[in-house]
Amino acid sequence: MREISEIEQALRRAAPHRLVEVVEDALGEHGVRRLELRMADYALRTLQLVGHVPGADPSVPIHDSPQGRAFGAQEPHVVRESGALLLHLPVTVRGDRLGVLTAELPPRAEIGSLLPGITQLCEALGHEILVAERDTDLYVLARRAARLTLAAEMQWQLLPGRSCARPEFALAAHLEPAYAVFGDNYDWSVSDGRLTLTVTNGMGEGIEAALLTNLAINALRNARRAGLPPADQAALADQAVYAQYRGRAYVSVLLLRFDLATGEVEAVDAGSPRLWRQRGQVVEPVGFEAQLPLGMFEDTVYVPERFSVRPGDRLLFGSDGVYAAVSPAGESYGDRALARALRGTRLLPPTHVPQAVLRELAVHHGGGPLEDDALVVCLDWHGTPSTVAL
Repeated sequence: MREISEIEQALRRAAPHRLVEVVEDALGEHGVRRLELRMADYALRTLQLVGHVPGADPSVPIHDSPQGRAFGAQEPHVVRESGALLLHLPVTVRGDRLGVLTAELPPRAEIGSLLPGITQLCEALGHEILVAERDTDLYVLARRAARLTLAAEMQWQLLPGRSCARPEFALAAHLEPAYAVFGDNYDWSVSDGRLTLTVTNGMGEGIEAALLTNLAINALRNARRAGLPPADQAALADQAVYAQYRGRAYVSVLLLRFDLATGEVEAVDAGSPRLWRQRGQVVEPVGFEAQLPLGMFEDTVYVPERFSVRPGDRLLFGSDGVYAAVSPAGESYGDRALARALRGTRLLPPTHVPQAVLRELAVHHGGGPLEDDALVVCLDWHGTPSTVAL
């Protein structure tokens, strides 16, 4: 295979919509007959074909397909068919699972010698896709198994990704209904030895909720990027929302800043999103002093609270559409069922937990459509080598 650096340069020079062709040309020198790139759809139920590949299914399920197996396990998966060998490889960037690349090889191809280079090539392709999305709709369109509502379009454009992995932590999030969400959102940023995580819920429905959440998220980002601590971030976002709506609309936020070296957490609870912690087999809610949502009143003062996380802790964040959803018997999901779901998913990686919890929520709710947005964020804390050794 050509030097990876040479192929990476070719990817950077290529037109944004021709990245797969560059990879196909590079792998064609090693007998690759056909190449497919599939992107995970917004609901994380299917893998959608990018572009047109003769004879290929436009959509395959994540939970019942060879491509889905590679995506879910985040490992290469080999399938031998009559006259061909199919190699499915995950395309992932910094823990954010984008999709799967499938290469059709001759039946007697030597996979062992090709696999390291192709795996590295998939990572390079993933990075270039994220850059290319600024200039083409090709990859964004491939993520859609159905049309997004305008409110959902606005919300998905706000998101930093669906998962993120670092030595100190791994986190993932999921929103439902994926194609019609309007008020719930999340945001994260890692810099200067800290992870900042926000879980938000804007009041209202449709476009009004999406506009409100957009204002709050960008106000929080503006304050964070100015180097302000969490309480001041909340205060400035509160002022921005109040200045626009004068108390007619407000945003609930749970804002946390983690010290990556020590596991110390600074938190501001300004509304309805809630937090549960699993430490070993013990699942318990983490309660904070309730403070006013952003934009409810003018010049609200926010007071930070502190707690710490230990290596091995799992944190689960949920919007009110999760913990307040009721069963046909009238029991809220957050009363007992959510803790059971957390224990039942303890062995799953964080990338699988939000969807698993939301599936349990659907069963708890009786299988019908939820009455509100539902957002779940899962964070596994690994700590640094120094904290693990303590």
